[in-house]
Amino acid sequence: MRQLQDKEMANDILSQTNSSISTYAKCITETSNQQLRQALQQIRNGDEQFQYQLYQLANQKGWYKPASDATSQEIMQVKQQLSSS
Repeated sequence: MRQLQDKEMANDILSQTNSSISTYAKCITETSNQQLRQALQQIRNGDEQFQYQLYQLANQKGWYKPASDATSQEIMQVKQQLSSS
């Protein structure tokens, strides 16, 4: 059986954590129980901190390459599309 390399594990964990953060955000918006909402927010916040720390490590080691910055023209195009909706 093939073992995962550090890069593969980091990217897999980043992907799973990003998915979890999205799921927590959806649950938070659909929860009316204040105690549950606060608990989910705390968990989401912890996951966001963990995700950012792992992202920084992966980026530093060259394992993860973020998308390049959008140009001013691309930003204006998206703004126009969103404002016309």
